[in-house]
Amino acid sequence: MDHAATTRVRPEVLEAMLPYFSEKYGNPSSLYGLAQEARKAVDEAREKVAESLGCRPAEIVFTSGGTESDNTALKGAAMALRPTGNHVITTSIEHHAVLHGCHFLENLGFEVTYLPVDRYGLVDLEEMERSITGRTVLVSMMLANNEIGTILPVAEAARLVKAKARRMGKSIVFHTDAVQAAGYLDLDVHALGVDMLSLSSHKFHGPKGVGVLFVRRGTPFTPQAVGGGQERQRRAGTENLPGIVGTAVALALAVQGKAWLVQHTSRLRDWLIQGICERVPGARLNGHPTQRLPNNVNFSFEHVEAEPLLVALDLAGIAASSGSACTSASLEPSHVLLAAGLTAEQAVGSLRLTLGRENTEEEVEYVLSVLPVVIARLQSVVASAPLR
Repeated sequence: MDHAATTRVRPEVLEAMLPYFSEKYGNPSSLYGLAQEARKAVDEAREKVAESLGCRPAEIVFTSGGTESDNTALKGAAMALRPTGNHVITTSIEHHAVLHGCHFLENLGFEVTYLPVDRYGLVDLEEMERSITGRTVLVSMMLANNEIGTILPVAEAARLVKAKARRMGKSIVFHTDAVQAAGYLDLDVHALGVDMLSLSSHKFHGPKGVGVLFVRRGTPFTPQAVGGGQERQRRAGTENLPGIVGTAVALALAVQGKAWLVQHTSRLRDWLIQGICERVPGARLNGHPTQRLPNNVNFSFEHVEAEPLLVALDLAGIAASSGSACTSASLEPSHVLLAAGLTAEQAVGSLRLTLGRENTEEEVEYVLSVLPVVIARLQSVVASAPLR
C-alpha cells in the first residue's frame, strides 16, 4: 500500500535490462562495436521515451532520478535566465526536491514566491498570475502531489504564464514535477504546455536511480553536471545503460496500460476511502475529494501519531507511509498538510495509502479490517494516559 514510495520492477523491464549488465556492457561514448551497440540502445530508449511524452528524442535528458531532474530543471533554467531576472514562483506543497532547490537559488540571490494552497492543496491561478513580475524567469508547479494526491491544473497554469510572458515581452520557463503522475495522468508535454518535465523511473515499475528530464527545444538551460559531452552536453557522466533501457520499457508500458490502471486503482481507492470513513470515527480525508490521483488515499486521525500507527500496520503485514518516503525519518509534521491548513497535531497523525497494479480487493478488505482496530487501540492508549 505504498506505491507512491516505489514500485516493483516489472518482469518485462528486468528482461530488457539484463543483457546490458553482461554481454552488451559497452560504454556508449566509445567507438568500437561493443560500445556502438550500447549507443544504439540509448538512442532507441530515448526515442521510446520521447514517443511516450509526445516530444522529440533530442529533448530527453536521462538523469539519476526525480530529484536530479527537478534540481537540474530549476537551476539550469534559473541560471540561464539570470541576466533577465531573478524571480522564481512555485507552490508551498512541492516535493522537497523542488523546495530545497528553490532554497539553493535563494542563497544565490534569487527571490522565490511560494504560493499558498487551499484546504484541498489547490493553487489560486489568479494569485499566480499576480505574482508574475518583470523579473520572473521560472515557474514550477507539480502535476500531482505525492502526499495528498491532489491533481494541480498545470496545463491551465502554463497557458496563463505563457500568455502573460508574451504580453510582457519576456521569457518565463514553466517546469512541472510529474514524478507521481506516470501511469495515471496524461504526460503529453504539448498538451500540458510545459517547457520542462521531471520523471523518476522507479515510480512506474522501472529501476531505481534513473530519471527523465524533458527540456523543450529552445529552452534556456545551463548544464549542472559538466565534464564529458553526454546527453548533448546537458548532463555529463557515463550513461546508466541498463537503467535507461529499463526506463524506456517501463514508461511505454505505463502509458499503454494507463486506462486499465486508472480504472483498477480508482475502484480500490474509492472502496478504501468509503470504508475508512464508515469504520473510523473522526477520520479526515486529506486532498481533493475527486481531483486526486486514482491510487491515492490520505487520512488524518484524531489522537493518533503516524509512527506507532505505521509500526502496528507493518506488524500486520501492511506497508504504508505518513507522507513522502524522502522525509519519512523526519519527526516534523508534513509541510503539505500544514500548507493545506491542518494543525501540527493533525498533520503528525496522517496515513498515506497508495495503490498499484498488483493490489487486490482482498488486500483492501484486509486493510479495512485491521486499520480501525489499530486506530482504536492507539486512541485508547492516549485517552488512558495520565495528564501531565
